[in-house]
Amino acid sequence: MPRLSAQGARATPCWGCPEGWFTGGGSGFTAGGNRLGGKTVRPVFRFLSDGLVHEIRDEALRVLEKVGVLVDHEEARALLLDAGCRQNTQTGRITIPASLVERALSSAPSTIELFDRQGKLVVRLGRDPSVFNPGSAALTVLDWNTQHQRKAETQDVIAVARLTESLEYLALQSTAVIPSDVPPGIADRYRLGVALIFGSKPVVTGTFREDGFDPMRQMLLALRGSEEELRRKPLAILDCCPSPPLKWSHLTCQALLDCARAGIPAELVSMPLCGATAPVTLVGSLVQHTAETLSGIVIHQLASPGAPIIYGGSPAATDLRTGTTPMGAIETMMMDAAYNEIGRSFGLPTHAYMGLTDAKLLDAQAGAEAALGAVLAALSGVSVVSGPGMMDFESCFSLEKLVIDNEFCGMALRAARGIEKRDEELAADLYGDLTRGDLFLTSDVTLRWFREELFFPSPVIDRDGYERWAQKGRSSAAERAHARVQQLLNAPPNPAQPAQVEQILSVLREENRRAGGGVLPLERVVREMQG
Repeated sequence: MPRLSAQGARATPCWGCPEGWFTGGGSGFTAGGNRLGGKTVRPVFRFLSDGLVHEIRDEALRVLEKVGVLVDHEEARALLLDAGCRQNTQTGRITIPASLVERALSSAPSTIELFDRQGKLVVRLGRDPSVFNPGSAALTVLDWNTQHQRKAETQDVIAVARLTESLEYLALQSTAVIPSDVPPGIADRYRLGVALIFGSKPVVTGTFREDGFDPMRQMLLALRGSEEELRRKPLAILDCCPSPPLKWSHLTCQALLDCARAGIPAELVSMPLCGATAPVTLVGSLVQHTAETLSGIVIHQLASPGAPIIYGGSPAATDLRTGTTPMGAIETMMMDAAYNEIGRSFGLPTHAYMGLTDAKLLDAQAGAEAALGAVLAALSGVSVVSGPGMMDFESCFSLEKLVIDNEFCGMALRAARGIEKRDEELAADLYGDLTRGDLFLTSDVTLRWFREELFFPSPVIDRDGYERWAQKGRSSAAERAHARVQQLLNAPPNPAQPAQVEQILSVLREENRRAGGGVLPLERVVREMQG
């Protein structure tokens, strides 16, 4: 179905919201069904009016038709040219007609199901509320004992996978850190192997090299058993990142083609930087993001019409004073929420990097940026939210922050559920005998609904009175998070079946042999775990 015009746009209650959510046509907070006697109010945050969404989409189409994109991949270029695109012989840019974009959008699925290691359905992206996963891909970790950054190692990849397995508000896992204790050429597939062994949740990952996809697919097949089953029950999402402005590298094109043909969901991550690699205005950067993402969808769908693809990204504001691109900047979060609205208007599942911080320590800045991002993402209806645990401009990972962010994610998901009218009296008939001091504490209505109505965080979030807090040691949130990390990591792991572990290790051994590596650190850990 065409989705490029107001008349042809896919009919959904709200462009920026999962199914069943309602909104008006303006920006800001909007909600429907809030009359007395109605049911649920689903709060929704929008930064763009319907009209501005259309303007940005139309301008992005003009960019693709007039400016075009660079495609550094012979097969991808051939797909585009055979489909009616034209290449400028002087600039090498390929221009893409709106009709081809429309065709690609029409074949892309509006929902994507993800399944866990056991084959159980976890989420229907594009239909269910937001799901969170740890951010990626950090080169360093924040060491709790020294409070300094150090290079990530295998033990850190394992710790992230095991923690994520235990954190209830993280529905997906990710290959969050890049280990430094294996040959660099196998780091992408190695970290995926670790995640598949120690975590059962669907995993968000990506390739660093063109030869990385096949061994990664082989490890996924070790858990699914067949190509058909892997297509039917996807276990992983692979990120594919264009190079701003308006360029597709050979590596990213190959990843797009590989994902499309294998039926593995691809997640497009366009990264315009305001004032650096994209226009300084937020709308201008959104136009570029839209053009880059649409061009990726075209390449992907030409390779395999109907293959699953996610409308994602990681734009950032540029601090022109420091030269940095803060992910915790409010403008970055605004762009994330806004392009989510655009992606929803095309009827596609969406993704954003939110819930992270640029802070270097677990301080007030870290909490403020992470919590604000998580809440905005959930209220904006982003399908996949990557970011918990991430610090320092997406370069450093903290286990303690991951635990704290899990609580923020729980709060954000509770806010996104809204306020629901239960099938009980609204108020007046509940008061009864006001002389009873325990009137509501012992009420049947309280017992029936308090777990549904109220969010109860773990002890990482302090809700004690002052005296009790002092008696417990006057701990900070970071200290409580560290204790929680230790508690969870001291529990028994939940590894894959021994035969599956051996298949994954077999793939990694061969990759390591080709790279000239020694004994894999993962093998030592598995031997110790299996006794």
